Parts: sequence; C-alpha cells; structure tokens
Amino acid sequence: MAIIYLDNAASTWPKPPTVKEMMAEVIEDFAANPGRGGHTLAMKASKTVFRTRVQLSRLFGIQNPNNLFFYLNATQALNQAIKGFLKPGDHVISSSVEHNSVRRPLEYMRKTSGVEVTFVGPRADHLFHVEDFKQVIQPNTRLLVVSHASNLTGVILPIAELGALAKEHGISLLVDASQSAGVLPIHVEEMNIDMLAFPGHKGLYGPQGTGALYVHNDIDLEPLIHGGTGSQSEAIDQPTTRPDRYESGTVNTVGLAGLLAGVTYVMEKGVEQIRQHEWELVKKTISALGEIPGVEVYGPGIQTERVAVVSFNVAGVDASEVSFILDQQYGIATRSGYHCTPLGHQTAGTEQRGAVRASYGIFNTDKDVEALIQAVREIASAFV
Repeated sequence: MAIIYLDNAASTWPKPPTVKEMMAEVIEDFAANPGRGGHTLAMKASKTVFRTRVQLSRLFGIQNPNNLFFYLNATQALNQAIKGFLKPGDHVISSSVEHNSVRRPLEYMRKTSGVEVTFVGPRADHLFHVEDFKQVIQPNTRLLVVSHASNLTGVILPIAELGALAKEHGISLLVDASQSAGVLPIHVEEMNIDMLAFPGHKGLYGPQGTGALYVHNDIDLEPLIHGGTGSQSEAIDQPTTRPDRYESGTVNTVGLAGLLAGVTYVMEKGVEQIRQHEWELVKKTISALGEIPGVEVYGPGIQTERVAVVSFNVAGVDASEVSFILDQQYGIATRSGYHCTPLGHQTAGTEQRGAVRASYGIFNTDKDVEALIQAVREIASAFV
C-alpha cells in the first residue's frame, strides 16, 4: 500500500531529490570540520555552511548572514533566544497557541528568574488582534514572542502589525516560524522581527537536525552553550564575533548542505506558489470535512487563509484511534494527540481529547485530499 503522507507540519516528506544528492556529495567528498582548519576539505565544508547562511538570509531579508546562527532544530534556537535574552523582572507577552518550545522555556524563566508572562488569546473569529496585545503591555515588557502560525489550527498571526507595535513600545519581537518558514513571506526588516527561529526540516524541505536563529545586530544574547568555536581559541571566554559566539561545537555540515538544497528548491519554486498550492488543498479539505456528519473541524473557516494544517475530530471516536485507522487501513499518515501545544488545545477546546491533524506540503495533490475525505467519511459512518 502506497503511503499518503499528511504529516508535513511535523516534518516534510518527501524531500526534493537535490537534498539527498547534496548531502551525499558532502559525505563522499568533503565531510571535514568547518572552521577548524585551513586545508582544502575544511574550507569546502566552511563554504557550504556559509552558502546556506547566505541563502537563508536572502529568503528572510536578513542583511548580515553572520547574524544567523545554526542549531539542531527550532526548539534549541528558541531556547537560546528566550533564555539568553530575558532577565529577572522582565515581562513577556505571548499567544495562547504557542508550541511547548516557546511555552516551556517561558515557564522555566518564570520559575527561575521571576519573569512575568501574559498569554493573549484569539477572539470569537479565531483570529488574533493587535489591540489585544497592546492592552497587556506593561512598563517592564521587554519581549513579545509569538508563533507565526499555529501548528494546531493553522491560524496566522499578524506578524507585521505586531512588529510595528513592538517597535513603537521599544519591545523586542521573537517569532517562531516553525510552521511558516518557506510557506509564508517573511522579511525580518520590513516586519520589524528582532529574532526569528525556524527549523530546516519542515517548510524549507531540508533534513532533520537543522534549524536556525536570526538575531538583530542590536541584540546581544547570553550564549547557552560555551565551548570550541574554531576562533579566538586562546581566549578563556566565548568569542564576541558572530556567528561563532552562538555556535559552539561542530555544526551539522551534511545536514546544512541538504538544507541549502531545500531552501534553493523553495526559492526556485516560489514561496507564493507553494502557499497557494497548499491553501487550495486546505480549502477543499475543510469544505469536505464540514459536510460529514459527526466531524468537527477546528480553527477559522475557508474565508480566512491559514497554513496547511487541518485538525478535526470524529464524534464518538478517540483521535488516536482515528489516526490509527487512517494509517493501518487506508495508508494515510496523520498525527493525533496534543501536538506539543496544550495551550493551543485549551484555546481550541480540545484539551480533553486532542485532535487528528492532517497537514500538507508541496508534493501533496487533490487525490490525497480525496483519499482522506473518503476515509474519514467511512470512519464516521461506522461510529456516528
């Protein structure tokens, strides 16, 4: 049975063929340690890492590629941003659809450093309004950290407007672009984004084990990890130069080569074309699921654009059972449960049961949507 993969919000699959080819080339020809030597192989590795940094900077409107730091995933990047920026007594504003990669570091800082945190929820239309964030600003508010898009409902937050609000009040804006990088237009300068965290293995079509954090030149974070950087080795303290200050240890050169190929594919395909393709699949899914008796779909309707995430439940059936049946009987890969966002499920009213999530990528087709709808229709008719 051929697999219909609808779990792209967790990790996109398949990858463009060039990703595998680029990674194989590095392994076979120059998998040396970048920045740790002046010989030919080390220099080739360094150039590959730098090319990836430059390509990502082009995609996100980053003026200086050295302000982009590589990590294993968005979670590490977010931890560096949050824990490296906040100080005791600071106030943080966030949203009620945050992933645990934002929520847990904030809760840690609340417990250990006395940081105050305010979570802002959506209105009845499922959307987030800038006015609601403005109302909770305090004199000690230093950071606004929000997901660009929810990994549960797909709702898109107004990042450009929030960036303008943050700039007006002298607040730094940190954006978790885990569900939007490569899918929605992002320009850090035009949107007043001070810090941007994102994974490489989702909408950028790179391999797992890749991620990055952009930090504006005016922001100095306390490094979370100290160690060898290949530069200023004689100093007992962490280097002050970027990106070395925030990249202790050997980076994932092979993975970053694959990420370079993935980002290049996205840029050649066009973010807007990818976005439109996925949105068409989402609209068809939401419309069809809404016509099946006993099926409830969460988040805004088709009148409001979202990223390629559709979460739903079937009345009388546990979400995990629905996902299991889809996988075992229909060969459709979805994800059930709480999606590492208990805040999001509380907001959606699904904290007691979780949900089934179908998420699309550029390689999904109308036939995949039709297969999902037919399967859910049969499951619902058997239980409702």
